[in-house]
Amino acid sequence: MPPMAKRGVPLDRILRVRTLQLGLVRADEARAHDKVTSEAALKERITQLAANVAPRASTDQAYSFLAAAHYRDRLALSAMAADARVRAATDEAERASARSIEARRDQSAIEKLIARDDAAEALKEVRALEKAPPFRRVRQDPC
Repeated sequence: MPPMAKRGVPLDRILRVRTLQLGLVRADEARAHDKVTSEAALKERITQLAANVAPRASTDQAYSFLAAAHYRDRLALSAMAADARVRAATDEAERASARSIEARRDQSAIEKLIARDDAAEALKEVRALEKAPPFRRVRQDPC
């Protein structure tokens, strides 16, 4: 086996690994973006619930006001926690996007090395053909 062929095998193996890693990182990125979406939807739902909890006129107004204040307080705490979860999910999505970009950069670097290796091999073959003695076919002229 020529030395150039031996060098191509590890590059192919590295390319397969980098491609697999890229797929995994992109899947993580998609999950992170889905989490941002679901956390934002939860935050919106909590905000809607807090807006809907308002004192209502009834015979037991004191209990109604007390219950509404209690639920609003609980929903406000939940809204703050949801804000924190949305920020954390957004940060994780940004980190996942950065990891995805790095993984793609690694994969494309290996692809460039393989292309450079193939070009060098083709150039070597062209030079070998140029240095080869000319091949002459002796043709018989018709009599």
